[in-house]
Amino acid sequence: MSDLPPRLVRVVPGGPVMVEGPVCVELPDGSTVESDRFMVAICACRRSKTYPLCDTSHRRRQRAGGGAQSEQGSVESSAQG
Repeated sequence: MSDLPPRLVRVVPGGPVMVEGPVCVELPDGSTVESDRFMVAICACRRSKTYPLCDTSHRRRQRAGGGAQSEQGSVESSAQG
């Protein structure tokens, strides 16, 4: 192994994969996305408009168990009642 300490990768339940930066992410088509931030959020839900980087789109989906509603769901329910 390398003399460098291992990079921290943290999987956030219901959220992104957090990776110690800087990073260079290679996409399936061969293109790359680079970030020089100290901690980078990689999208795991594929809803991000800035994919592969997270834009917190995962927060807008309806969660099982009565959690936060999606923005679309709350608009529909208020229009009906």
